[in-house]
Amino acid sequence: MSDVPAGLGHQGREAGGRLTVRKTYKLYIGGAFPRSESGRSYVVNGSDGGFLANAALASRKDARDAVVAARKAFGGWSGATAYNRGQVLYRVAEVLEGRRAQFADEVRHSTGVTLTKAFAEVDAAVDRWVWYAGWSDKLAQVRGGANPVAGPYFNFSLPEPTGVVAVLAPQDGPGSALLGLVSVIAPAIVGGNTVVVVASEKYPLPAITLSEVLATSDVPGGVVNVLTGRVAEIAPWLASHMDVNAIDLAGALGAPGALADDLAVAAAENLKRVVRLPAADWSAEPGVERMFSYLETKTVWHPMGV
Repeated sequence: MSDVPAGLGHQGREAGGRLTVRKTYKLYIGGAFPRSESGRSYVVNGSDGGFLANAALASRKDARDAVVAARKAFGGWSGATAYNRGQVLYRVAEVLEGRRAQFADEVRHSTGVTLTKAFAEVDAAVDRWVWYAGWSDKLAQVRGGANPVAGPYFNFSLPEPTGVVAVLAPQDGPGSALLGLVSVIAPAIVGGNTVVVVASEKYPLPAITLSEVLATSDVPGGVVNVLTGRVAEIAPWLASHMDVNAIDLAGALGAPGALADDLAVAAAENLKRVVRLPAADWSAEPGVERMFSYLETKTVWHPMGV
C-alpha cells in the first residue's frame, strides 16, 4: 500500500487494494483546462524525492494563448463594480477553505513541512484572499481624490487597472507553494487587472488545485490563467509580449544568472511596469505597494456649473 495520500496523481493502492485515481494535470487558460500545445510534461517530485505527478510543460504558444484570454477578459473584469470584484475574491476564499485538507496535503508533500505548518499556510492563504477582497471598494478612496485647482474646475484623480499582468510566482522558500502564489495573484486582480501566472516549477500542484478553485468559484474565465513549466523558458516571451502591460518578477528574483535583469530589459520594449518586490517572508503583512503597482492614475478636469 502506498504511503502517499490519494489525490496527488501518484501510483499506489488505497486500503482494500483499490487503485487510486490518477489525475491528468493541465494548464488553466481562459477558464478551460487544455493540455500543453507542445504535448510535453515534466515530473514533479515530493520533498522526499518520490514521484507526485506529471505536470504540463507550457510552451511559448501556451503563453500567447493565455495572454489572448487575459486580454479578452479584461474589459468585463475591469468594468465590473469594485463591490462585485470584492465579492468574487471573497468567494474564492470560501471555496479554497472548503478544500483546506487537500491544499494542506499538497503543500506538505511538496515542501516537506509538517501537517500543522501546511494547514497554517493554507489558512494564511485564505485570510490573504479575504484581506485583498476587502480592498476592492477602498482603492479609489485611498489612491484617488479631489485635487484643489486655481480656477472654475473640478479636478479628480482616479485609479484604473493597467491591463494584462504577467506574474512569475515565487519558486522556492517558506510559504511559496500556496501563500506566496496567492500573494502575487490577488493584488493584481483586485484592482481590475487580468493575469497570466507562471506557477512554481518545483511546487506546481497547489497552483493547479487553485486553478480548480478559480474555475468553480465566480471568477470569470480568462481573469486568471495559470501556466506550469519552466520560468526560464516561458518568462522571456511574456516579458517581451507587446500586449502585456506589467510583469511581476517575484519568481525570477534570486534565480541563477541575471534572469530578472534580462526580463526587465525585455519588458522595456513596450514600457511595461516592472514590479521587483522581494518577499523573504510571505506570512508578513503584505502592505499595499504590490497592489498599487498595477494601477494607473487618471486625472479628469470638469468645468463647474456644466
